[in-house]
Amino acid sequence: MKGSEGGPDLPTLDFSTFVLSIIGSAYVHLGDAPNLDGQPERNPELARQDIDLLGLLQEKTRGNLTGEEERLLDQALYDLRMRFVEVAKGT
Repeated sequence: MKGSEGGPDLPTLDFSTFVLSIIGSAYVHLGDAPNLDGQPERNPELARQDIDLLGLLQEKTRGNLTGEEERLLDQALYDLRMRFVEVAKGT
């Protein structure tokens, strides 16, 4: 999809893209991905909020997702929760 005013191509908006954007945000807040300025940023409180948001989505969409969407959400939550524990322990 072409962005407005000749901007960059944007991904198709669907549930998986939405979930992936929250996952990316969580990794930025965990300090594992650069922020928009290209700098690492560690903010466990915001990471926890992203993870909780994904958990809420999982709860509210249960039984309404495709198998692929469900696997994406399940795996993301597992990985992010494990990484959050590592960050909280200071590793």
